[in-house]
Amino acid sequence: MNAKKAAITTFVFSVISVFGAQFLPACFGAAVGQPQVAGQPAVARRIGAIKAINGNAITLTPDSGPDVSVNVQPNARILSIAPGEKDLKNATAVQLQALQVGDRVRVRGQASADGTSIAALEVIVIPRSDLEARHEQERQDWTKRGLGGLVGAVDPATGTITISVTSLGGKKDIAVHTSQSTVFRRYAADSVKFDDAKPGTLQEIQPGDQLRARGDRSADGSELTAQEIVTGTFRNVAGLVNSVDASGGTISVQDLLSKKAVQVKITAESQLHKLPPEMAQRIAMRLKGSMPPGTPGAAASSSSGSAPVAANGPRTGAPAGGMNSGGGAMGGAGMRQGGSPDFQQMLSRMPAVTLNDLHKGDAVLIVTTQGTAAAGGTAITLLSGVELILQAAPNGSQAMMLAPWSLGGAPAGDASQ
Repeated sequence: MNAKKAAITTFVFSVISVFGAQFLPACFGAAVGQPQVAGQPAVARRIGAIKAINGNAITLTPDSGPDVSVNVQPNARILSIAPGEKDLKNATAVQLQALQVGDRVRVRGQASADGTSIAALEVIVIPRSDLEARHEQERQDWTKRGLGGLVGAVDPATGTITISVTSLGGKKDIAVHTSQSTVFRRYAADSVKFDDAKPGTLQEIQPGDQLRARGDRSADGSELTAQEIVTGTFRNVAGLVNSVDASGGTISVQDLLSKKAVQVKITAESQLHKLPPEMAQRIAMRLKGSMPPGTPGAAASSSSGSAPVAANGPRTGAPAGGMNSGGGAMGGAGMRQGGSPDFQQMLSRMPAVTLNDLHKGDAVLIVTTQGTAAAGGTAITLLSGVELILQAAPNGSQAMMLAPWSLGGAPAGDASQ
């Protein structure tokens, strides 16, 4: 997902913190509690983004439902607040002319009988530029203080989650400490969007889940005190393409672990990339070099032979979230501060492909949502051109380098391991 899409998804929760349940009672408790006078139109409130402005008429796209026409009354109160503010005492009065398309607003006023328009007596705005600046700060904070991994254990008594962070350099356990102030979020069962994540709890987190957290690391890097945690259950598929339905937006893959055909949905949010041959070879060489002697594939030739993976060949089922660093052999672009390569950044620079570019027999690595009983998962990331990687890692434990967090729109970047 490009930076623009990531920007849209990652500032949604900061907006909710301003306009959501915590904000409204604190700032508008008196207004909400006022009795309705008989015969007067109902007081309506809408929250959303400004779609268009023409004089004192605003077209508002709410967070749910159809667009609403807002007629700002001459005596309306218009206030501007900063992202994250929960008290109107820090708001600043502004003129209607200061509002711009893309600003987030909360309007209050008298609704029409059909609910399609509001005569606004109050408009509270968070400027789009402030939201974008706030998002950039949060993105940088996730990059500096974030990490992701696979949940190994959860201790509700102490609020500690142990995660396994794996790279080609080895595996490391990190204790993630939570408190009453830690914000928990949980991915929806079949969504690739970060803004579809719902408020969660520590009790929902189970071993095997993917976890991403940001907070303060200990000096030795073995512990993190979490400010925010996002978790979810994701599935990895590694195998050969059986068929492609470009018009229907689906792909069938023969999973090399289950030896069953897996149907995967491809949406506009799914990321499809092709690994360049030279990069695939370098990753394969590193994988072979990291395997213990005698492991199948360890002594395989490191040449760039392009024979396809056999249908009964490499098998994989390792969760994707553990591999949040991808291939120390890859230098240059995508290197984290401190020299640890960031596979997520490199992946975003790889050539994009479409379903029409995939053919029967192609080897692919896919990270999908958990899916439902009635339907397969939705692809978060699909990477083709991985024949050499699957040949080099027959057990698949090191082949799945794709962490879904930054790829699905979550705050991107990991702290150096």
